[in-house]
Amino acid sequence: MANMLSLKPPPPKSGSMFYNYKETYSLVLLAVVDANYCFRVIDVGGYGRTSDGGILANSTFGQALRAGTLPLPADQTLPGAYHRGPQPHAFVADEAFPLRKNLMRPFPGRNIPREQKIFNYRLSRARMVVEDAFGILSSQWRMYRRAMEVRVDVAEKCVKETCVLHNFLRHTSTTARVNNPTAEVEPLPGLGRVAANYSGREAIRVREVFTSYFSAEGAVPWQDSRLS
Repeated sequence: MANMLSLKPPPPKSGSMFYNYKETYSLVLLAVVDANYCFRVIDVGGYGRTSDGGILANSTFGQALRAGTLPLPADQTLPGAYHRGPQPHAFVADEAFPLRKNLMRPFPGRNIPREQKIFNYRLSRARMVVEDAFGILSSQWRMYRRAMEVRVDVAEKCVKETCVLHNFLRHTSTTARVNNPTAEVEPLPGLGRVAANYSGREAIRVREVFTSYFSAEGAVPWQDSRLS
């Protein structure tokens, strides 16, 4: 998941590199978040004009993800679905990122089959943890709520340090929010751009397995009522 951090004034001699589609200057925070709203991987400093997918592809994490060299857990069978065989662990992302074997993105479009709508809902529900983590981060430090009037290198250091402090507080603070904080915080603005999706057969197969599973053994009672 990636979010933009506004810069003011624009970095000297940067041309249009930091100029984004919102017509402001920004750098990008790319992050992997766990179920406890903690940042497990961050990449800071991507140009505001670069797409989320491009920033992921250029990052060390993204390159390892594509090469299949990340130290991920072994494939496991889904609960109650042993007949489907072992499936890979996957990160969840929005439509701005490419579909990979270990990176799930939603199906595009509105007029899609019911099973695909359910998959998109379940993916979005999981992805809200990431949105909430960014929201908690921005609510804890005011610098995320206005343009940073510092050099790019200083801005990058500030972002890294606040992410470390955020994790520390999540682990140690007795007042840390452990429930879903969606209604309490405002997420940082996403980049809002859709990535070209050139997916391999294995990535498509994995998504199809999850899609079928969420409408069968892995269904939850309320999911049909959430479909628009």
